[in-house]
Amino acid sequence: MSEHTPRWALAEDGDGRWHATPLDPTAGGARITTTDPAEAIRAAPAGTRWIWRSTAAVYPRLLAAGTRVERCHDIEDAELLLLAHEGRLGEPRSAAAAWARLTNAPVPPDPPQRAAEPGTQNSLFDPQPAPVPLDALVAIHADQAKRLEATAHPDRMRLLVASESAAFLVAAEMNRAGLPWRADVHRALLTELLGERYAGRGQPRRLAELADAVSSAFGRRVRPELPADVIKAFAEAGIKLKSTRRWEIQELDHPAVAPLVEFKKLYRIYTAHGWSWLADWVHDGRFRPEFIPGGTYTGRWVTNGGGALQIPKVIRRAVVADPGWRLVVADADQMEPRVLAAISRDPAFMEVAGRPEDLYTSISRQGFSGDRDMAKLAVLGAVYGQTSGDGLKNLAALRRRFPRAVAYVDDAAKAGEEGRLVRTWLGRTCPPPADAGEAEEAPDGWVPSYASTDARARGRFTRNFVVQGSAADWALLLLAALRQSIAAAGMRAELVFFQHDEVIVHCPQEEAQAVVAAIRAAGELAGRITFGETPVRFPFTTAVVECYADAK
Repeated sequence: MSEHTPRWALAEDGDGRWHATPLDPTAGGARITTTDPAEAIRAAPAGTRWIWRSTAAVYPRLLAAGTRVERCHDIEDAELLLLAHEGRLGEPRSAAAAWARLTNAPVPPDPPQRAAEPGTQNSLFDPQPAPVPLDALVAIHADQAKRLEATAHPDRMRLLVASESAAFLVAAEMNRAGLPWRADVHRALLTELLGERYAGRGQPRRLAELADAVSSAFGRRVRPELPADVIKAFAEAGIKLKSTRRWEIQELDHPAVAPLVEFKKLYRIYTAHGWSWLADWVHDGRFRPEFIPGGTYTGRWVTNGGGALQIPKVIRRAVVADPGWRLVVADADQMEPRVLAAISRDPAFMEVAGRPEDLYTSISRQGFSGDRDMAKLAVLGAVYGQTSGDGLKNLAALRRRFPRAVAYVDDAAKAGEEGRLVRTWLGRTCPPPADAGEAEEAPDGWVPSYASTDARARGRFTRNFVVQGSAADWALLLLAALRQSIAAAGMRAELVFFQHDEVIVHCPQEEAQAVVAAIRAAGELAGRITFGETPVRFPFTTAVVECYADAK
């Protein structure tokens, strides 16, 4: 942050009044008291970095008043990151809790996280915690600044706090903009896939037909949406199953398999994105799922309702740009392997990750006889801990060619097994051993098991954590840079969707190519800011489309 960036604190007193004050009074400005927080924002200098309790609690109200903020410091998010860095993850992270610790008072628990309510734009916690006075907020900020200086890499940690605070601004703006969604297209799609709905509460025609076909194949009434019923029916037919997952049943030789597999696929759409979902979540041509940055241990985003991060491709046909507008859909190419190259500082791996061609194709020439699939499995095996069978052989080949990269994740795994804290490149910290129970979904549906807290399971978690978490670090800077460049150019474009390595911008057709260029520039800038000057490139595959389903 520039030394010349003005900093102001903003707090609500609980009686409908808002108070704002510059942190450096000598730089100009006087304390403000108002009933409208937007008035305080407008009174401060342009480019002010606002220090407030929670972006999710304040910024939606400002956006509703037509007031946009360039920068902020989110006290409660910073507290969460600092507590984790100090090995105290799980302690209350609210501003009230931080103030209590600072004054040696009893520490109040955090309010319970609420479930999202369709069609609402509420903040993350409900009810809201007790307000923290402005002077207390200023003192908490000063204490956090001291604690940031005491971290292992203060510059990186300050960057993490600033970039995640910026991400909360992005999330609030995305929640307000909403993802364009054609309800009429969605309804027609559901009728096409599922058939007409029957009166009452019965399943639509196509599902009913498939359920009848499954029952006919077994010779008795079977409810295919009930796993226990399906397992029992197969058992009666002499086939033992542990589950009804598709990969377990699709190879079976039984007439119920084909209609059952089709039923499961369509039933998932019916329950997750059917008519009820549409009525609950799509209003005024927009889907607003409430994006939450840093919702997982690794820093990946989540949504508080609506299943926005799991939209099936067929349902994406309903995501259609407004007339005269386009969707710019951008996917980061092989993001996590490139991040591993940058954080490990492996010279050979960085050189390969800097080439203009496909990364796995480049790696396949480095000891995998040009077999791209084998090279990809080797890299994913290193990141996600597949170290048996062919995975062990592929990992050995990768280690010979890129020893520092493999050693980096090996060291992270060893640290996890020994119960030590492991950090991303910018300083996000893994949970202590007792809390390492979150599962993150890996590429291609490969889901490592982190549910166990034994040493080997935690080692697999931390092996992945340093890569996936550092990729999330990079993504924060990408979003912040893209948001800034769109605003600086005076474009009407809006960020409307983000998922791990994919971003969607909704923009007028004439701005589309400028947005494509802005995304690519933001990716490269984020790489330099996050990891310093390295040969590693962070390219994107972009598509300018009217319909989301046409992007891939």
